[in-house]
Amino acid sequence: MEAKRYLKWYNKVGYGSGDFAGNVVYAFLSSFVMLYLTNTVGLNPGIIGTLIMVSKLFDGISDMFFGTMIDKTKSRLGKARPWMLYAYIGCAVTLVANFAIPDSLGTTAQYVWFFIAYTLLNGVFYTANNIAYSALTSLVTKNSKERVQMGSYRFIFAFSTSLLIQAITVGFVDKCGGDAAAWRTVAIIYAIIGLVVNTISALSVKELPEEELNEGEVKNDNEKYGMVQAFKLLVKNKYYMMICGTYILQQLYGAMIGAGIYYMTWVLKNKNLFGQFAWAVNIPLIIALIFTPTLVGKWKGMYKLNLRGYVLAVIGRALVVVAGYMGSVPLMMAFTALAALGQGPWQGDMNAVIASCSEYTYLTQGKRIDGTMYSCTSLGVKIGGGIGTAVVGWMLEFSGYVGTNATQPQSALDMMQFMYLWLPLIFDVLIMFVLSRMNVEDANKKLKAEKGIAADEVTDKSDMN
Repeated sequence: MEAKRYLKWYNKVGYGSGDFAGNVVYAFLSSFVMLYLTNTVGLNPGIIGTLIMVSKLFDGISDMFFGTMIDKTKSRLGKARPWMLYAYIGCAVTLVANFAIPDSLGTTAQYVWFFIAYTLLNGVFYTANNIAYSALTSLVTKNSKERVQMGSYRFIFAFSTSLLIQAITVGFVDKCGGDAAAWRTVAIIYAIIGLVVNTISALSVKELPEEELNEGEVKNDNEKYGMVQAFKLLVKNKYYMMICGTYILQQLYGAMIGAGIYYMTWVLKNKNLFGQFAWAVNIPLIIALIFTPTLVGKWKGMYKLNLRGYVLAVIGRALVVVAGYMGSVPLMMAFTALAALGQGPWQGDMNAVIASCSEYTYLTQGKRIDGTMYSCTSLGVKIGGGIGTAVVGWMLEFSGYVGTNATQPQSALDMMQFMYLWLPLIFDVLIMFVLSRMNVEDANKKLKAEKGIAADEVTDKSDMN
């Protein structure tokens, strides 16, 4: 019997567009804030990196807080949608603030301005918005195929937006004057576009009633839990910890790819290549995402697809290293595309894997913590992205890089090559290893068999007795 369908095609597309709004913020910030601060404002990359890492310590706490708050929210719009909708207003304002540091301020005050704006954006507003957005995957449908499709639509928009932002921003800033005012203007335009699209996305889906989500049983008072208990439940879920690990590694990988703007500018002597490499990364990712739902069905689950994909990604990144030392930009682009093609399936179905992970917690602990569970999305992104950006800053400073100089020492050029060629390969190898052990689908099947539950049956409290 075919599983019940909850969503129309426009619901899935509307939901997916939310990552357009999210990546207007994330892609712009992660790819260009370091460049803006070092080359335009003239700040020290090592200090910037340290401030970002410190900011992420707060992020880690706020992720858990907002995840728990979403689980406890009851409103006309549901649990997650209010947080997704209203938090983005703060995202828009603080995004502009990050690219509008006043020249009149002293250097210390400029660091303080950036730290406050960056922390508010990432630790408060983006966290609340992104966790809520991710949690909607399990709140608007119980159909696993629809969840995979939602993930694919989501990341098609995500990578399309990343491609667009990375491809046009350098030229866009130059057309606006190339100075500090130009960066501020571009930030304002991006913030307005993101605000409009996020609103459309939040209103395009409707959360299921709590009674339907729990198969007619509303949780009673003794089922409520605090943040400490939620944290204990998460730690007990080994698959959750693996997912957090992969998120962190992915963001470290992304930070090194983002540092490619320095590699293109100083090693390859053409900063416009950054946009071209963005095409080589994002187009294959989008192609992979289109076919991910079909491949999940063909291979009867996500585990084999994700693992085989990352084997391909490792091979691709290893060949990028070879091509880099050969000095062949066309081969580098080709092998970058191959690696991205392998990374695509995991990007598309990770939300569905998290939903399976949440089910694992319910099967083993008897509690649903969807909002808190999806905080791993934001937690991994923030911690990994923060550490990655900090490492980029530290490495640049250690190598002797000075953004306002006309030339850079050989030590800086060598460091850029190591960051862009070798570190992404190392991170892909580590992700492949983690994915080889992340067969949560099989674990859930075994637990259901032990409890006498059909493999395709949605669990509820009666099953746990």
